[in-house]
Amino acid sequence: MSSTTEPKKLHIALFPWLAFGHIIPFFEVAKHVARRGHKVSFISTPRNIQRLPKIPQHLTSLINLVQIQLPRVKNLPENAEATMGVPYHIIPYLKMAHDELEQCISNFLQTHKPNWIIHDFAPYWLPPIASSLGISRAHFSVFNGSSLCFYGPQGLDCYGVRTLPEQFTVPVEWIPFPSNMVLKSFEAKNLFDSMKQNASSVSDWFRVKSTVQGCQVYFIRSCRETEGEWLDLLQELQQKPVVPTGLMPPVVQAREDKEDWSTIAQWLDKKKKATVVYIALGSELNLSQQDFTELALGLELSGLPFFWALRKPSWSGNGGSGKLPDGFKDL
Repeated sequence: MSSTTEPKKLHIALFPWLAFGHIIPFFEVAKHVARRGHKVSFISTPRNIQRLPKIPQHLTSLINLVQIQLPRVKNLPENAEATMGVPYHIIPYLKMAHDELEQCISNFLQTHKPNWIIHDFAPYWLPPIASSLGISRAHFSVFNGSSLCFYGPQGLDCYGVRTLPEQFTVPVEWIPFPSNMVLKSFEAKNLFDSMKQNASSVSDWFRVKSTVQGCQVYFIRSCRETEGEWLDLLQELQQKPVVPTGLMPPVVQAREDKEDWSTIAQWLDKKKKATVVYIALGSELNLSQQDFTELALGLELSGLPFFWALRKPSWSGNGGSGKLPDGFKDL
């Protein structure tokens, strides 16, 4: 008999929040797990599954894409299955629809009995279900360790509960090493709003608290090279294993618009090193036309060459930003 035994192959389910800033990192985790020879069930809605990058050929037998239909709820546009498809004020209704998946997820777990479920912040109802079925739970956060330390776990009552936005604009007592991490006033207000109950009937703060407290392992999209002391502090604060996954950038897909990119690359090659300003506001921010124009004119006033990757949200239609001031060239 051999002195070494073959490691047990596991079945691991992944259930990301309905936003591609979460779905893609979860998909990268799925591929990493599959490369180890484990079976993966990646759970999301049909339209989100269809938008995923192709699974590498050598992993297709190990990754099962599980489509579950998102229930229709009032005020949620038809075919909206991710945050990129709705304006910010509609996202609570997306969370409401997401919560309606509870029974479907429960049925899947009961039927397929994975060894682990790796979940996001949103399904506050999931850890008790998985626990009752004997399924191990891991929370995967796409946010960095320093931010999670600054926000602090709910259990830090000895420092007092932060009840005002202003309390997030000053350093916190539980960070034992030098840090100037604070929020700006508008950031604090936005964060404080997430602590209030919204149209989904629960707050984002409650979702995070419940899913973190209900997990056995805390995965963080970070690495020790950049956040070693923060990750150690987070583990101390949460009193459970904190495991950095690395940054896991997605594999760059082959470009079909090679001619357009060639024009851009030639323009960049003519500029001096570290002189070009790159602006990318993401695919979900819809600036007002006034803010859009002010940003464009500010870039012009800087006197620096700049490259602006502009993508309007799919839900914005003809509203919001989009019209460049006279003299600007849209490649």
